[in-house]
Amino acid sequence: MTQGVLKRVRTPTLEIAYEESGAADGTPVLLMHGFPYDTRAYDDVVPLLVAAGCRVIVPYLRGYGPTRFLSADTPRSGQQAALGKDLLDLLDALSIERAALAGYDWGGRAACIVAALWPARARCLVSGGGYNIQNIAAAAKPSSAEHEHRLWYQYYFHTERGRAGLTDNRRDVCRLLWRLWSPNYAFDDATYERTATSFDNPDFVDVVIQSYRHRYGYAPGDPALEPIEQALAAQPKIAVPTIVLHGEASGIGPPRQSEQHARFFTGPYQRRVIPIAGHYLPAEVPYEFAKAVLELSGG
Repeated sequence: MTQGVLKRVRTPTLEIAYEESGAADGTPVLLMHGFPYDTRAYDDVVPLLVAAGCRVIVPYLRGYGPTRFLSADTPRSGQQAALGKDLLDLLDALSIERAALAGYDWGGRAACIVAALWPARARCLVSGGGYNIQNIAAAAKPSSAEHEHRLWYQYYFHTERGRAGLTDNRRDVCRLLWRLWSPNYAFDDATYERTATSFDNPDFVDVVIQSYRHRYGYAPGDPALEPIEQALAAQPKIAVPTIVLHGEASGIGPPRQSEQHARFFTGPYQRRVIPIAGHYLPAEVPYEFAKAVLELSGG
């Protein structure tokens, strides 16, 4: 287990905290965490990439850990356009022209968005769960009961009771999601708490609630991000070399959910189902995650 040097950089919207490891002249790799996780997701992935000569950057997403908004007037949005734009802005702030992008959950969404809309900035893509760009126009259409029950937490967050529950019981709620989504991942209290401290960010609840409401059309987005949302509504294809990883035991969705995603990828594409693993792929199978990044990045 390792932890990089904590640094901060300002973008037009945020002061983004990130951990950096490896040689400054190495192949840039950005590792993006999801909800409800943080940079600790990659503690066992980073050493493998550094050993291969990569420059590894693991940022805290908006609403997590030490990352902060610069202005009180900026909407505390967790919508997909915000996540993608934050990643693009981070690349600009660090003067990284082109990087390998890897992530899962919210972080996988950010990586997919940059790879789709700004492909010149993405050397390659490793995406946990497949094509993570939301189809908001179709979100109101019910799915099967088997799939719907897995999304209980999203429907909970659509209510003010859910906002209060996340505010008052965030560690309890998030720990339950860890257990449900990765049923074969054994973690202790100390492991969980190392991540859970990131949920104390003053914007965590607002960002999470807006994210899960916006994707169903139940909350307005940040007007400044509307052009990006319109571009994402077209479900843009991804042309950069991609490996999709899907945990066989994922509590969010079985592997068959990503089977249909190949149509969204027009470049070199592979999909790998990882036995026993759940949703928290970089922590559960760090070697497989790092292997995918290195195969594509050439690091």
